[in-house]
Amino acid sequence: MAVADQQAQPEMLVLARESRGMTQADVATAMTKASPSGSTVVSQGYVSRAESGRLTVSEDRLDLYATALGYPKEFLCLDPEVNGVGVGLVHHRKRASLSVAVLRRVHAQLAFTRFQLRGLASAAGNPTSEHGFIRVAIDDLVTAKDAARQVRRSWDMAPGPVPDVIGAIEGAGGLVVVRDLGSDFLDAVSQWGEHSAPVLLINNRAPGDRCRFSVAHELGHLVMHTEPGSGPEQERQADAFAAEFLMPAADIRQAFADRIDLPRLMELKRIWRVSMSALLRRALDLGAVTEWQHRTVTIEMSALGYRAAEPVEIARERPRLVATLVHTLLDERGLALEEAASCAHLLPEDFQRLYVEGDRTSSLLPL
Repeated sequence: MAVADQQAQPEMLVLARESRGMTQADVATAMTKASPSGSTVVSQGYVSRAESGRLTVSEDRLDLYATALGYPKEFLCLDPEVNGVGVGLVHHRKRASLSVAVLRRVHAQLAFTRFQLRGLASAAGNPTSEHGFIRVAIDDLVTAKDAARQVRRSWDMAPGPVPDVIGAIEGAGGLVVVRDLGSDFLDAVSQWGEHSAPVLLINNRAPGDRCRFSVAHELGHLVMHTEPGSGPEQERQADAFAAEFLMPAADIRQAFADRIDLPRLMELKRIWRVSMSALLRRALDLGAVTEWQHRTVTIEMSALGYRAAEPVEIARERPRLVATLVHTLLDERGLALEEAASCAHLLPEDFQRLYVEGDRTSSLLPL
């Protein structure tokens, strides 16, 4: 498309605004401030009409829009349907108190992250269409626990605790990115596009043990759920998948044979790297403790404040695959920061913040 013919796509304007957590009034104010000396006054009504496709955004107004939203103007002109930028089916592990506005922002961020990673992977010669994920249909005969066992077998995982959940997902070709999702009520979101590997966006606010369970929960969604369904039912299935994936019944049952008390739960937390609450619940589900034992230990944990903050800190896992893509482009192929940012459809300052200062420095840590 010639520069003079560039026109913003309405859906991209909506997604870009939501990804920034901005209202239409926020965008109008930012566009007004971006104009020379505030000479162009943009109203919320203008933004509303632009997002609904009732007017064309091009030339000077496109420049203002791009500046206000912090994206390259060429990105705002992409057809989301042709380029696969739409939100689509998104899975997430969240709490009920999460607002709709925050959820829409995170969903938009996930859509854009998926698009950014596809551009980076293509430039690095590492297409995201190649992966080792499987689908497992859940029915009356195949349970979520069966699905978890099938994934572990498919990925040739050793019995016992999972050393690195994110590493296992990346080993199968999944793309994992850690971000501040702007809320303590959302641990992770995930999506598996039709022609690309699954992408998981993980909240950097969650502690290590909860993060591991959330990632395994998202893996369950990706493997089992290809269509929207009953929210509570799919959440229960994803939790059951995560419990079996992280704490396989055949391997962990013996861990509860001797006793269940707080010192034992702390010991098991260090081994299995899941929360004491999850271990206690798993013991109950496996029949390794009675309802009375479960209730007694739960009350003791509550009295000590362990339901809010457990002892024994579990180190957070770090993704490495995306950092490797960035390393390939910047260091091995010698791309300038501006060129790499263009591959990800980002402005250089955003690319620097998200993929150099963020993923690259925090992910390339020694094992």
